[in-house]
Amino acid sequence: QVQLAESGGGLVEAGGSLRLSCAVSGGIFMLYAMGWYRQAPGKQRELVALISSGGITKYADSVQGRFTISRDNNKNTVYLQMNSLKPEDTAVYYCNVRRSMYGVDIGWGQGTQVTVSS
Repeated sequence: QVQLAESGGGLVEAGGSLRLSCAVSGGIFMLYAMGWYRQAPGKQRELVALISSGGITKYADSVQGRFTISRDNNKNTVYLQMNSLKPEDTAVYYCNVRRSMYGVDIGWGQGTQVTVSS
């Protein structure tokens, strides 16, 4: 029903920036909470950031102050602005749509690779 397409990943040097985008089709975007997760090799998938339908945000401690999640309801798109990137940020980043901040998952994107070189 709901389809997600991530983009914006790539290779960046430590200290650099990237902006990830997740375009959502299907459903009613403005009603959903959105999230960004990441999974590094050999590690569990972890929550990076959440944004509610009303724009309330939550961040993992590891990215607080460096990453910003935002949404554009006119474009049905959620963004993750990543600044001051560190090698430990290297992971596949996944977009997630859910019924609410702590509600059930509705869909996942296929992921976009972010590689931060040192």
